[in-house]
Amino acid sequence: MNKGLKITIGALALSLSIMGTGFAADASEKNKEILNVAHRGASGHAPEHTITSYKMGEKMHGDYIEIDLQMTKDGQLIAMHDEELDRTTNGTGQVKDHTLEEIKQLDAGSWFNEKYPEKANPAYEGLKVPTLEEVFQKFGKNANYYIETKSPEVYPGMEEALVELVNKYGINKDKLLVQSFSPASLTKMNQIDPSVKLVQLMWYTSPAAISDAELQAIKKYAIGIGPNSSMIDQEYVQKTVKNGLEIHPYTVNEKEDMKELIEWGVTGIFTNFPDRLHEVKKGK
Repeated sequence: MNKGLKITIGALALSLSIMGTGFAADASEKNKEILNVAHRGASGHAPEHTITSYKMGEKMHGDYIEIDLQMTKDGQLIAMHDEELDRTTNGTGQVKDHTLEEIKQLDAGSWFNEKYPEKANPAYEGLKVPTLEEVFQKFGKNANYYIETKSPEVYPGMEEALVELVNKYGINKDKLLVQSFSPASLTKMNQIDPSVKLVQLMWYTSPAAISDAELQAIKKYAIGIGPNSSMIDQEYVQKTVKNGLEIHPYTVNEKEDMKELIEWGVTGIFTNFPDRLHEVKKGK
């Protein structure tokens, strides 16, 4: 991942700057290195996990296409956040209980118009749930992909299916990141293909602290962590970077929060509004 290599170099410089005045003084110089991850595409503007949302994320200067994976009854990987169809389609029930053909009949866009009438667009009506294969076909082998194995315990073989498609389409692994809340899933990915860069997702229900030992354990298989942004502080960020790991908090939609996290030293940010983060990086 070319940008990832830049991040690593930036993180080293960042760790050196921790001693003394902190991050604020040179934050503007590092803004260009902050990964702008378009969360589920530009999901603040268009129906999440649709080709339309992913395209919009690119146009709004998102560095990565972020894709959550679920698996159909017939073993096809699709882009969807929930295990259930209900929230983002006009279908009901579990993804795992439906074939791809059945899911392709569903409307994955009209819900957005109903929930966000101020952003409604007739073009969103009837959008389809994309397969991972279709995303690869659309955006090509050299796009930046940030892929999450969702609920891997529900979908045996998800990791193998993912690597198979990555190899089939010759996806540039320097531009690929795979994340999961499941250490077991990431460990399995590492065993299947050690060249794939991994990120350990973290979920906290109260203000978080993390130890050097925890970070070093994660570093054995991952290049970074992704905590929920509302539960971390500057000390958490600094400790992560000092341990040589990238840190990409989620999901950050307000400019003031983005600015604060950048000052703390994060190396990437997940956002539903990649246009806003782009403006922050430009000093707007």
